[in-house]
Amino acid sequence: MKDSNVVPVPVKFGVTLATALAGGGLFMLLGLPIPWLLGPMIATLIGANLRKQYYAWPGPLRNSGMIIVGYTIGLSLTAPALKEMAGQLPSMLLMTGLLLLFCAGIAAIVSKISGMNYKTVLLGSIPGGLTQMVMLAEETEDVNLTVVTVIQVVRLMMIIICVPLLIFSPAFGQTSGAAGVAPLITEVSSSWSGLYPNFFIYAAACTFCAIAGQKVKFPTAYLLGPALITSVLQISGLSGPALPGLLLNAAQLMIGIFVGMLLNPRKLNNKLVTLSLAVGSGVVLIGGAYLMSLLFAYFDAVSLSTALLSLAPGGMDQMSLIAHEVGADLPTVAGFQLFRTFFIFFAVPPLFKLIFREKKREASASG
Repeated sequence: MKDSNVVPVPVKFGVTLATALAGGGLFMLLGLPIPWLLGPMIATLIGANLRKQYYAWPGPLRNSGMIIVGYTIGLSLTAPALKEMAGQLPSMLLMTGLLLLFCAGIAAIVSKISGMNYKTVLLGSIPGGLTQMVMLAEETEDVNLTVVTVIQVVRLMMIIICVPLLIFSPAFGQTSGAAGVAPLITEVSSSWSGLYPNFFIYAAACTFCAIAGQKVKFPTAYLLGPALITSVLQISGLSGPALPGLLLNAAQLMIGIFVGMLLNPRKLNNKLVTLSLAVGSGVVLIGGAYLMSLLFAYFDAVSLSTALLSLAPGGMDQMSLIAHEVGADLPTVAGFQLFRTFFIFFAVPPLFKLIFREKKREASASG
């Protein structure tokens, strides 16, 4: 079938789900870390680029996975945890500022090497939400939207793949594979019967806040909306039940499929050059985040895994999932990721527009 419209939607969905389950199962058998996030992501990335006409994944399913992860994050945002996070605001501001300056430096180097527009490389390098950076790229003149998307997706996928491997490496003292993950899943998950009756209240509240947040253009609304309302309800005295491991794995699978299907190398003109630069800048960015995490761990007396996951320029959902799996300090990880998300959402776009506008005026004046 050459025409993608010929393939029925249920068939596409079935092929996508089967591919993702096969990938997750394979990663589980191999004892690789975060199998139900990485396995589906890599499997669907390969499948969708080989036979794109057979693959489709509804947005609401990805959003459902985000809501589940947001709820899990919210459970960790207790009153003592939030108080501790408030005391870390100076560290959050410092580390976020250093990370953004580091990204700007990488973008300048990549732009000179490749000859690509600095605006394009910069918007591709900033570790904000993928959707947000793409929207900003659409509103900015002289920006290659495809390149921005590819750099963002490649960086995100490298972080999702490399950070778990680093965390589970001997340097971090984590045990790799299912044997290291299973005890933690048993500890944090509950039986299905333990969900009632508060689960329905939380499910309704999380869904409502996710949709409402999306309507008012709240950053990563399907993640932050549930996280915030869960924290509020829990602090107010309504106990939130821990989720069964099956639901947590399903959430990882739904998000993994979505991320895996984002990258389409066929839309690139200079595929090899762009992908090579994206991978290279991603490696440098991960290295920089690792070095900053060493400083953070030393000065703030947190574990190295907590420090790296807090500073890793990936999505808050993926970093929180990994923190959940390895037993890192989830409130600290979520707090740093949340702070960077809001900082980039509110401060970076106006700042970029101001800088680009001034540069345009200077160029016009000199011309």
